[in-house]
Amino acid sequence: MPDSVLAACALVLVIEGLLPLIAPRIWREAFTRLTHLSDGQLRFIGLVSIVIGVITLLVLNA
Repeated sequence: MPDSVLAACALVLVIEGLLPLIAPRIWREAFTRLTHLSDGQLRFIGLVSIVIGVITLLVLNA
């Protein structure tokens, strides 16, 4: 199990690094827009991300 968690974290880092590598200007603009969102909007984005991740894990483990 710890190997799976480390592999998952490594995959997150790879995916997170793709946009800054491929399109740094677009990534910077998106990040700037995120800094202007309210706390409630950021929490909603976080909640949606968690729900999508949990659903994906459930589908993959089915």
